[in-house]
Amino acid sequence: MKTLNEPQLIVPDWPAPPNVRALQTTRQGGVSESPYRSLNLGDHVGDEPMRVSANRQRLNAWLPTEPVWLQQVHGRAVVHAERASCLPQADAAVASSANAVCVVMTADCLPLLICDRAGSQVAAVHAGWRGLQAGVIEAAVAEMQASPADLLVWLGPAIGPQAFQVGAEVWDAFTQADAEASTAFVQTSEHKWLADIYLLARQRLERMGVTAVYGGDLCTYTDSARFFSYRRDGVTGRMASMIWIAGE
Repeated sequence: MKTLNEPQLIVPDWPAPPNVRALQTTRQGGVSESPYRSLNLGDHVGDEPMRVSANRQRLNAWLPTEPVWLQQVHGRAVVHAERASCLPQADAAVASSANAVCVVMTADCLPLLICDRAGSQVAAVHAGWRGLQAGVIEAAVAEMQASPADLLVWLGPAIGPQAFQVGAEVWDAFTQADAEASTAFVQTSEHKWLADIYLLARQRLERMGVTAVYGGDLCTYTDSARFFSYRRDGVTGRMASMIWIAGE
């Protein structure tokens, strides 16, 4: 039975194969103090290193091995978790070996967990708007040796479409490359839009032939009890989205 001081985790609701395991952390169940209260897993946001280490140790109790933590840079680089060195600079990780844990950290950006229907490949993707526009999802899918039609995707907690206000830089970046992207924006003033990052991701997945997409209904900005949000709080912690293939 879970106790209050244990990590409070979300198990994605998607039809992944039985040997594929996935977990999403919340902000609850750690030892960090405000403004990182309490399960902050980010070691780059100003929290005390010993508290971050303690939080990661709590999380490790739920995992088969230490996750391959990434140095995320809002790009499109992908690493193989079973072969990656410490803190690789990348925004996605893939794995085909048992017990290699792929992980990304977020606090408004969109995390995607991906697996194939055979349960032989998994991936975790960090998609802020820059990485999403640059093609990080496409890069991760390309690294998976599976037909896009055989992939399942779960969209984790991210800033919702009623809270993600953006300027012309974001509007131009997406709509100049793809006219269909305009349907994911609602203009609120002359130079401001509300952007639906979930829909932008779905559009790109559909264009690749990935149609089995789940999740996308958890807003980090509005749910302050469960989720960290950089847009809402400025100085804050980071959550983790993890996926792996269970070993024998």
